[in-house]
Amino acid sequence: MPRVDELRLEAHGEREIRALRSFGAPRGRVFRAWTVPELVQRWMLGPGNDWTMPVCEIDLRVGGAYHYEWRHRRTGERMGATGHFLEVIPEQRWVATERFDPGWFAGTALVTVTFQERGGVTWVTQRLEYESRDARDAVLRSPMEKGLRAGWNRVEELLNGGA
Repeated sequence: MPRVDELRLEAHGEREIRALRSFGAPRGRVFRAWTVPELVQRWMLGPGNDWTMPVCEIDLRVGGAYHYEWRHRRTGERMGATGHFLEVIPEQRWVATERFDPGWFAGTALVTVTFQERGGVTWVTQRLEYESRDARDAVLRSPMEKGLRAGWNRVEELLNGGA
């Protein structure tokens, strides 16, 4: 795979979004950035500097749950996401359900994140499968791409700082 330091995001099939990006760090460090609450709270914040993540709970095991809660610094608005892990292969892949509160797409999504290392570069692929094409398209119309891009850029900064 060629090195891609910039996020690639595309609709795939009828109900899926795929995101792909490489990180200049070993797979274990990148996997930790996605699964250790103290690290997730540092990067999964959307664009700009308007949101914090005061709640980040991750029980990384099959049947375990996660719960994220964001808070807008100025308005106090809150947003949450929850789900359950269906598959966990340490440093390689995890699969989980995802539901937002308030819901900004209909139903529940299935999220699959894979981590592949080649020559000290780790490729992260995130597949989001929605219950319908309408739900997927609603996400594509949202600021999701801008938030994902900002967050994954923060992951790179975090990894460069020794996460």
